[in-house]
Amino acid sequence: MKNGTTGRPDAAVRRRVLLVLTAVAGVFAAVPMLRRLRGSQPAGPELSIYSGPRELPNLRFADGQGTPTSLAAFHGRVVLLNVWATWCAPCREEMPTLDRLQATLGGPGFEVVALSIDQGGMPMVREFFLQAGIGHLHPYVDTFGEISSSLGAGGIPLTLLIDRDGREIGRKLGPATWDRPQMVQLIRPYLAPAAIDHGG
Repeated sequence: MKNGTTGRPDAAVRRRVLLVLTAVAGVFAAVPMLRRLRGSQPAGPELSIYSGPRELPNLRFADGQGTPTSLAAFHGRVVLLNVWATWCAPCREEMPTLDRLQATLGGPGFEVVALSIDQGGMPMVREFFLQAGIGHLHPYVDTFGEISSSLGAGGIPLTLLIDRDGREIGRKLGPATWDRPQMVQLIRPYLAPAAIDHGG
């Protein structure tokens, strides 16, 4: 009889323990998901540098005067190529930081190339630059309509760090704060050889 009277309380305790263990397991199962969600936000240097340079096609586009040019025209300079559009809200938000990065590092050895894929062309880009107070960047437009496919872009903004030989050495998909000290420190070491080659 003694065992019979204690059976029900033991079963209740076991059920409570099982519920607690299930809840704990659920928390641990949720941790990787939370980490992935946090990981989807911009973090760290925000620019992935490759272990070695990667070849790029000779991308074609047009400058602010509508004159055809290409990535080859920047040979000898380090380039931060930013593919963007005026209809892309994250692109618009990060553009002033790219403008300030150009003001900080721009020169004979480095240029931020802001390359728009707007179908409206240069008038739309110039209007946005004027409204946003962009004064250090030169506007470029994908007049050939081949930039996104050539780069395998999964979205915009897409930013590539390109060495002085026209090879891709890093990439960032999504917006970043390009003028923050950590980013400037990340990019600056790649500029010295180009600056020396151009005589300072």
